[in-house]
Amino acid sequence: MRQSPRLHALAAVAIGACAKQPAPTTSPAPAGSRGANRVAASGRDTVPETQRGVGGAGGAGLPEANPKPYGAVITAQAKTRDGLIKVHRLGSRLLFEVPRRELGKDELLVSEIAKTTLGVGYGGQALSNRVIRWERRDSRALLRGVSYEVTASDTTNPVVGAVQAANVNPIIGVFNVEAFGPDSSMVIDVTRLFTQVPTELSPAQRISPRAQLDASRSWIERAVAFPDNVNVESTLTFNNPPAQPGQGGAFPQPRGGFGQNGTSAPSATVVMSYSIHKLPEVPMMARLCDNRVGYFSVTTTDYSRPDQRVSDRCFITRYRLEKKDPSAAVSDPVKQLVYYIDPATPKQWVPWLIKGVEDWQPAFEAAGFRNAIVAKEAPKDSDWSPEDARWSVIRWLPSTTENASGPNVHDPRSGEIINAHIQFYHNVQNLARSWYFTQAAALDPRARTFPFPDSLMGRLLEYVVAHEVGHTLGFQHNMKASSYYPIDSIRNASFVKRMGHTPTLMDYSRFNYVAQPEDSIDVADLIPKIGPYDIWATHWGYAPIPGATSPDAERPTLDQWAREQDAKPWLRFSTSGTFGADPGEETEAVGDIDPVQATTLGLKNLRREMAWLQSATVKPTEDFDELAQLYDRMLSQWRLEMGHVANVVGGVNSQEKYGSQPGPRFTPVPKAQQKRAMQFLAANGFQTPSFLIDTAVRGRIGPIGEIERVQRAQAGILGSLLNDLRLTRLAEFEATSTNKANVYSMGEMLGDLRRAVWTEIYSGAPRIDPYRRALQRSYLDQIDGKINPKPATGPQFSFGPPPPPANVGEIQTMLRGELRDLDRELAAASSRAADRDTRLHLEGARSTIREILDPTAHAGAQR
Repeated sequence: MRQSPRLHALAAVAIGACAKQPAPTTSPAPAGSRGANRVAASGRDTVPETQRGVGGAGGAGLPEANPKPYGAVITAQAKTRDGLIKVHRLGSRLLFEVPRRELGKDELLVSEIAKTTLGVGYGGQALSNRVIRWERRDSRALLRGVSYEVTASDTTNPVVGAVQAANVNPIIGVFNVEAFGPDSSMVIDVTRLFTQVPTELSPAQRISPRAQLDASRSWIERAVAFPDNVNVESTLTFNNPPAQPGQGGAFPQPRGGFGQNGTSAPSATVVMSYSIHKLPEVPMMARLCDNRVGYFSVTTTDYSRPDQRVSDRCFITRYRLEKKDPSAAVSDPVKQLVYYIDPATPKQWVPWLIKGVEDWQPAFEAAGFRNAIVAKEAPKDSDWSPEDARWSVIRWLPSTTENASGPNVHDPRSGEIINAHIQFYHNVQNLARSWYFTQAAALDPRARTFPFPDSLMGRLLEYVVAHEVGHTLGFQHNMKASSYYPIDSIRNASFVKRMGHTPTLMDYSRFNYVAQPEDSIDVADLIPKIGPYDIWATHWGYAPIPGATSPDAERPTLDQWAREQDAKPWLRFSTSGTFGADPGEETEAVGDIDPVQATTLGLKNLRREMAWLQSATVKPTEDFDELAQLYDRMLSQWRLEMGHVANVVGGVNSQEKYGSQPGPRFTPVPKAQQKRAMQFLAANGFQTPSFLIDTAVRGRIGPIGEIERVQRAQAGILGSLLNDLRLTRLAEFEATSTNKANVYSMGEMLGDLRRAVWTEIYSGAPRIDPYRRALQRSYLDQIDGKINPKPATGPQFSFGPPPPPANVGEIQTMLRGELRDLDRELAAASSRAADRDTRLHLEGARSTIREILDPTAHAGAQR
């Protein structure tokens, strides 16, 4: 649900890419072949430790295979379940009977945490997904991982051999065949595959880089076979030795947090779920990606394409939906999309989660499918498991994390979504409640008292679920959507009843904070719902295209549908390659077609909401933690809305286009709009937000911290304006424009910023108060960081392609000039200071400027 910090994690779980490689040939051995050696029970082994192979499954030191008669291995004591792979339990041992028909076939291995030690993830969290194949090599079985990152889809092309030679599938495990079944099936002992798991399947890195599996405290819990999949649960215990000097410690984690290093406890026990799922014999016909429509995707490098360059093929991820009646305009599907509600879900929220799933039905009707998507409570069946790869499940996780996420598992050959496990953290309720108060309490009286009534909280959870379901259906976020409705439209009750305040549920446009009380918006319409973009994009991705028998044959129709965006801008998707440059692609924004006007209206509501801050949170028998948290979020909302205005500066208006569509993809925001944004920030963002400073609130949450709260918020606005890429764009616009009069240059913007931050020295004000002094110190600190950057420390994370390089040399030159100008102005202002505090502040600022401009001389003076 959230994107910053990166809590939305992975909205889709992809494994490799998209085209099937030829299966290896195998030859069965005669049934009833004889032999003796096998892996012993209890996760222990008669093979010396030095001879064990990958994951304990065998390697160079594995004893010679010597299969026994079937009846000597699968005795009357075996507990057997038939299915995709027949499973046999003999005491603590687990044996798979892999049928001949499954050799060389693609299967999907889905690994999840089922239960866990506090601090190491949560039950229901995905760990990994990979394609696997079983192969026969004499009297041994091989388990291989399969990648589709590179392919040659045209199998008649000679390049196929080169592709296969460069893409050997790695061996995950090797197993001696214990016995052959009547149909030449292979009986193998897989106990150690699930109790001494290989790196590819291990949760060790979720615990710490030093975690070591303890086989004596690990075992298989259960194994269940079904027609299309096999589920195995195993308890794995890891020793977690403390870090030695130089190894570093764990990354900071919230209580119960799930990160690269999850716990510092000396040991951790995790119950893992491994589900092997049969992939379709015939992959679904893939649908080609289009940057103008926001779907997640799988990509393969196809070396057999006729292009005169290396060619990537990109396919969207989507469920396989087929009409029962292909001739009908609207038909029931052959197979419904069913989402099960976790039995652990609090009962009062179950109907709302069901509704959140089924909110998508109208979108699928527009694509030609009636009753395509439904939700059900999980069946009361001992064999039913939420980790079962056949089911899509909304998992309720006991976590303090304020989030939800919607990953899906899909076939890398075609993009077909196999299932989805939505992760719904318990504390997302607190996030939704805080958001709704800060954005909608001025419009909805129900939001002015905590806790919210179930009718309101249920509706908020419905919205969260519907958003995450959208991700599981294949949809990316569309942050562009909220910038296409005019401000007067989203204040119009009949318009928002029909169209919503944003065209898509997949935007981060939460609640309609632009609407005013006098607009009389129905409170039901303050919350996002399935919008016109969602309906259109579902049709684009899921509607059948009669007569098209290949992805390329669908392309002309898909292109025609995508061009509807030219006449209907509210159907557009975010533009690739903006790297945050488009002020219309805001997160958490409403009405960002005009961020200045939207924020002006949003501030009016924030002022109103301050009146209910204490009455909503203060309870007779409780402390003031909730008051402090909500007050901080009010400041965060103020900072957020100011950030939307800051992004106009150095911004570009964009539309994703393909070659034959006329006009540019990117055009700079006109100078007048950028200047207007800077003037708004000078008057609102860099002046102290006095309406947020409440002495009664401060008196209850702490004697200090108020200046720091305001300074931190304003520093965020400064940091946004001084962003290297923003400054680089301003320089680029000046250099490339043919109309210099309409260019807001970097130098002009920096001068406006300097005057906005240091207003007093230009207006002749005799006194600078502590809030303003803190802001001005932040200004100098941030410029110091750009002129004298410090080396990066700690782990560096990045998502997506890297942005273009910033023009650091030009930026530093311009900032040095700004400091010299400021120093001269501070010198003149010092003599006008009416109080000692102001004078000392101005003198200190001048000293800081000297240190920034000549840090070497300052360091020498220090020595």
